[in-house]
Amino acid sequence: MRAILHADEKWGIGKHNDLMFSLPADMKFFRETTKGKVVVMGLNTLLSFPNAKPLKNRINIVLCPDDVAEDVITVHNLQELLAEVKKYPADDVFVIGGASVYALLFPYCSEILVTKVEEDGGADVFVPDLDADVRYELVAQSEQLEDNGHVIRFCTYRNLAPILG
Repeated sequence: MRAILHADEKWGIGKHNDLMFSLPADMKFFRETTKGKVVVMGLNTLLSFPNAKPLKNRINIVLCPDDVAEDVITVHNLQELLAEVKKYPADDVFVIGGASVYALLFPYCSEILVTKVEEDGGADVFVPDLDADVRYELVAQSEQLEDNGHVIRFCTYRNLAPILG
């Protein structure tokens, strides 16, 4: 399992249940990376999509206590989630949010793909700072790129000791 997200310089990932920045290059990277794959999310992430509809051309798994209608697989707890994702190749499963789902599942992810935005986005939701956590190692990062007026870098972190579900 892997995770994919964008974060500001304080590891903020969102504001008012929405993204903080409009980043076309990041959105293209997300689409290309997750298309045809499995995406794992919490209910608030699903609700933040246009018309609260699941992402097209992907298997959508939603972790939440109640069943969610239409075109998603609902799992109610970590054990159900881990059993469900075992049905797919590990590298095809991407955790896509929100913050509580990232916090729960980062330890299970072998790799975390982070688009770092080099500014403060005024976030009200954060993920753990992977640079400050000895369990993760930055193994690749792009040169700085300009994306819709923002400076970004595509970064890959490796989990040095992922929990095997």
